[in-house]
Order: sequence, then C-alpha cells, then structure tokens
Amino acid sequence: MSKNSAIFTDIEQEDIRKAIEHAEKSTSGEIRICIEKKCPVPDAFERASIYFLKIGMDKTALRNGVLIYIATDDHKFAIIGDEGINARVPADFWDTTKETMLAHFKSENLSLGVIAGITAAGEQLKKLFPARNGDKNELSDDISYI
Repeated sequence: MSKNSAIFTDIEQEDIRKAIEHAEKSTSGEIRICIEKKCPVPDAFERASIYFLKIGMDKTALRNGVLIYIATDDHKFAIIGDEGINARVPADFWDTTKETMLAHFKSENLSLGVIAGITAAGEQLKKLFPARNGDKNELSDDISYI
C-alpha cells in the first residue's frame, strides 16, 4: 500500500485514476481529485476554490476543468467547475452530483463516491465538450494529496 493507504488502497487509487482517464477520453475537459485530512478553512468550497487556482485548473483551454475536493477527517467536500462548464451545466448539476457522492460516503465507501462524482462530471463534459482532434491531457489524472 502507498503512504496514503489510510485513505485509499492502491487498488482504489488505481480505480479512481482509471475513472478519470475513462471520463476524459471522450472530452476536452479535465477532472482532478484533491484529498487532504483536514480543511484549514471553515468552508470546503472556499478551500477547493483556492486549490483549484493553485493547481492551474483555471488554465485549461476551454475553461472546463472540474475539481473534486475532499477533507476526509472533517467529512467535508466540494465540487468546483470552471466557468466554461459552469455556464453550460444545469443549475442543480453540482448539487445533484454531490448528493450522489454523499450516498456512497454515508455507506463508508469513499472511493465509490469519488468515482460516482468523476463519472457524473465526465458525462456532462462529454456532452458539452466532446473530444476534438489534437486534444491532450492537460492535467495529471493522479489524486493530489495535500
């Protein structure tokens, strides 16, 4: 197991990476996962917004990056979409996605919740930002641990 084995097993980490890879195969969008034990600010959305900028999620060509942020010990999470995707998804899309993820989290299955969020974001990205010739993976598919 990796140094982050208390959060995800190696198999779960690989499943998450593969889910991102699969979701991004049909879109020009980018999906990242950010995990930390404790959220250093009161609001997970605020922390996710800070990290979104820090790792360059706002630098994708079509502004269609999605970040799933989770603070495991604090049981907080947020989903951030860049302006390109936010302008095009239904108004309740992120809330609906969070509810789907939360159902898995409540069953103590963090990895399946993350994969459900990746899948939902990937489906929207595929519809709204289909892959184009010459698309490249602009950001890492690995989980980012803070």
